[in-house]
Amino acid sequence: MRTPPAADRLPERRPIAARDWGASRRAAGWLARRGVSPNAISVVGMVCGVAASGALALTSAGWGWSAWLAAAALIQLRLLANMLDGMVAVAAGRRTRLGELFNELPDRISDAAILIGLGYAAGGVPELGYLAAVAALLTAYVRALGKTAGAPAVFAGPMAKQHRMAVVTLAAVACAVLPNGWAESYHVAGWVAGACLAGTVVTVARRLVLIARHLREARP
Repeated sequence: MRTPPAADRLPERRPIAARDWGASRRAAGWLARRGVSPNAISVVGMVCGVAASGALALTSAGWGWSAWLAAAALIQLRLLANMLDGMVAVAAGRRTRLGELFNELPDRISDAAILIGLGYAAGGVPELGYLAAVAALLTAYVRALGKTAGAPAVFAGPMAKQHRMAVVTLAAVACAVLPNGWAESYHVAGWVAGACLAGTVVTVARRLVLIARHLREARP
């Protein structure tokens, strides 16, 4: 069996730079010492994701900059919860098989909800929102399929979860500060949903290539 080059080796955990920040570690330790359940943190993240979807949809109902900013903040809170649930589980020694279920399912619901909400935002295209949500679910399915086949978890981009959420967050902030009506007139949300869809399709293809390469090289 040939050892894959270092650049092609696949990490077992999603690479998140903020996980190594001192503030993140202190927050995880604080939550662990107070007995906060990692599964509860996962559910809170899902609630933030669904609320972000609602805030995005409200921008088409005349809520304007406040809804855009609320959506951006809620998306970041969702990502924070996604990071802290695993860190708290490790810090408290509470990693369980059930935790994997709570870690994955709320994530998929949040991803789909936010992208569908983007489709219904001011200047959005609902069809693109739904397609982007399906593509996002497919990235997770491909990763799970690869693990089932014997490959490590693949978190490669260019439009992995954190990248999609960063793009939507930046777009929401931009729409909040743009002159009134510009977001709808220039279909910013539609373009962003289209970019997420295209980038996610590339991500699915790249993950499949990496998984296939690993499985071929792992054969005795």
